[in-house]
Amino acid sequence: MIKPEWFVNFPWFDGKNSRVLRDLVFLLTLGLAASSALATELKPFEIIWRADSGVAADMSFLLDAPAGKGGFIQIKDGHLATSDGRRFRIWGVNLSFVGSLPDKENAPPYAAHLARFGVNCVRIHHLDWRTPRGIIDSRYPDSRHLDPENLDRLDFFISELKKRGIYVNLNLNVARAFQEGDGVKDAGKLRFAKALTLFDPRMIALEKEYAKQILAHLDPYTKSEYRNEPAVALVELVNENSIIESWVAGRLRGKGTAPGQTDSTWTDIPESYARDLDMLWAKAGHTGPRLQPEDFLTATPQRFQAEAAFYMELERKFFLDMQEYLKRELGVKVPIVGTSVHNGGMSGYPLLTSTSLLDVVDAHVYWQHPRYFVEGPTSKRGFEIRNTPMVSQPEQSTIVTLNRSAFAGKPFTVSEINHPYPNEYGAEGLPIIAAYGSFQDWDGVFWYSFSHEEPANWVSKYPSHFDIRQDPVKMSQLAACAAIFLRGDVAASKQVHTRTYSSE
Repeated sequence: MIKPEWFVNFPWFDGKNSRVLRDLVFLLTLGLAASSALATELKPFEIIWRADSGVAADMSFLLDAPAGKGGFIQIKDGHLATSDGRRFRIWGVNLSFVGSLPDKENAPPYAAHLARFGVNCVRIHHLDWRTPRGIIDSRYPDSRHLDPENLDRLDFFISELKKRGIYVNLNLNVARAFQEGDGVKDAGKLRFAKALTLFDPRMIALEKEYAKQILAHLDPYTKSEYRNEPAVALVELVNENSIIESWVAGRLRGKGTAPGQTDSTWTDIPESYARDLDMLWAKAGHTGPRLQPEDFLTATPQRFQAEAAFYMELERKFFLDMQEYLKRELGVKVPIVGTSVHNGGMSGYPLLTSTSLLDVVDAHVYWQHPRYFVEGPTSKRGFEIRNTPMVSQPEQSTIVTLNRSAFAGKPFTVSEINHPYPNEYGAEGLPIIAAYGSFQDWDGVFWYSFSHEEPANWVSKYPSHFDIRQDPVKMSQLAACAAIFLRGDVAASKQVHTRTYSSE
């Protein structure tokens, strides 16, 4: 049972928000009741997404169609704004892999379905996979050719989103698999090339080439290039990518992928790139080997700070150089995001020193993310997930974690967040984030994820830990909470407290 008195100590509750409190309690209770009913009756459930009329709850009235009708999203007084100066908030979802590449028959109802739930922006994520999962043409021995069919699908879908008032956030480097034909060293050992894409000159040149391929591409349906398309709200440079995080995690050793490692994302860099870092370290005037995590406690503070500053400078140089390329050479007119603060297990402030120099500060966080493992005897993959309510651990909550990344004078977005399935307390996630995001005056939230699959292949079952498209609780809350966040049903705090941190 959800009791109203549980909420009285929430900092935004001052008695004047009683209607909002009542609505939140109702949403939480409704969600828990729906979960209980499904668990006991075990009846198949399907969200009818092709409906075009007679929908009882249609939140598309919150959207201002077509997207970008007045001009480009800009920054005003430290927040995102429309071209005429009105505050612009994002209530969005992620579309990953072919989730952004529906066929032309399904694209219009897909876009309309999102609009009915109050979604006003989608994050086009994991687009840089090789076909059939992305738009890089796998018929070539490199990663420098775009697949015409999938690119056409993307173009048409974005035009349909635009018609309904839905903007897009274009992601550039996410999980690109560099190939031998790209002219990069040790291409077969790179996996997602985390950290390397921020300092290797050849990879940076390829990232700029890809950015031009996407942003200077003419969408034949909107009749504009993406760099000149006002329905593009944001452009992100890289996803969850940091040199200093890789250093702290022991992924700059140069030992490559560990034997039996199945995770393609968080891998140690190859030896050849560790030697490149050694040369950069020496070129910067430093002597002796670079530190590894096991050396941190015995190193002097001065020695530790010197190496941290070295990696932070590499990141700063990359982000500013890429922003300069996009804005000056390509003529991108919308705000740029560097990358997200994404690792709650370490301080985000070193990364923020560089990403806060760009237009928008962004963060990722999940409540009790699954931990994946491989069973030794069978080699089968499994997972563990904690199953406790976030309201019982406020100091570890996603709200507190995200609050560490908000930066004074900069728009703040959360481009990935969720209570991953099958956490039984998932019903608390959306209402709390909508309420606190409004109270703390965030600029955008993108739930991860709406779908990793195109509509032609959707089935009536829970598809993954992250996709919410088939979740009756989260989808009903997505619509209801769009009103909270976009309409301003919870007012922003009347006071703002700022804080500063020393390098120590």
